[in-house]
Amino acid sequence: MDIQTGPLVPLGAMESLEKQLSCPICLDMFTKPVVILPCQHNLCRGCANDLYESRNPYHFSGGTFRCPTCRFEVVLDRHGVYGLQRNLLVENIIDIYKQQQERKEEDVPLKDGDSKQPRCKEHEEERINIYCLSCQTPTCSMCKVFGQHRDCSVSPLPAVYQSQKNELRAAVELLAAANGSVQAEVEQLEETRRRLEENAELQRRRLGESFDLLFALLEEKKMQLLERVDGEQRDRTAALQALRERYRQQLQQSQQLQEKLQQNLQSCGVAQFLVAAKPLQEEARRAAQENQLQRPEAGLESLEHLQVDSQQLEALLTHNTSEEERNQNNQTENQKNKEN
Repeated sequence: MDIQTGPLVPLGAMESLEKQLSCPICLDMFTKPVVILPCQHNLCRGCANDLYESRNPYHFSGGTFRCPTCRFEVVLDRHGVYGLQRNLLVENIIDIYKQQQERKEEDVPLKDGDSKQPRCKEHEEERINIYCLSCQTPTCSMCKVFGQHRDCSVSPLPAVYQSQKNELRAAVELLAAANGSVQAEVEQLEETRRRLEENAELQRRRLGESFDLLFALLEEKKMQLLERVDGEQRDRTAALQALRERYRQQLQQSQQLQEKLQQNLQSCGVAQFLVAAKPLQEEARRAAQENQLQRPEAGLESLEHLQVDSQQLEALLTHNTSEEERNQNNQTENQKNKEN
């Protein structure tokens, strides 16, 4: 059935609608098919599947993951996210929205007389209306005819506008993907910290069971090892929390930059956008490249090296005790011989 569209929706309403149709994972408009979770929130099926597989690497019989919007735990069967119901209503709304956007781009031409259009710094009476391809900067017609761009290749602003907007949108997507990697690493750090706590508790129990057999002789040694477990747990937990805080700050900065880029995409005029497009693209690329993840050492959560083999210690202590008894007996016998 064809979807009929009515008059163009006002710009503010369209921007609000686009926010409502954005996926909380990729931060872009939903990509069909759209799945609806039991908590009634929506996700791109591809994003939902990536999140599900990252939390359930072995999901032959099903698994779980948390909704990124409300943290509701979603339980899936062996079909995974492909067993979730598609939200056809949201998909139809997306189709209508895209048709409205196409009509708006066709019906609303660029206005060179827009009061917000910036003016040339060299010719204050001239508005910026062309783009210098040689110098990669917006300029005015006077600069092309008489100014510093007279020997350069130029193009109308509308011809360059869409290509650079696409480049900036690609930079936003790249930054969003980098943010997703950071978020996944933060969750992995939290899981590592949890396993570290569990293993630390397990190690305490093992140490307690081992030293209960040798309490009289090894109480001091037991306390020393327990302090080592606590100290290593504390140091490693502090390292993990510091790394997690670093990722959190990095993620926050990236999200702020992403919001800045989104605002520039949505609210700027054409020429104003082109003036700021290249610096913003470079800033986004640098931010994405700087999102290099420093992973914790392999096996950081393991404390197996502090485990005590009580049988070996018992044998060793028994052997040493026997030798001490023999030495004492020999000393006693020697003393008696001297007295005699």
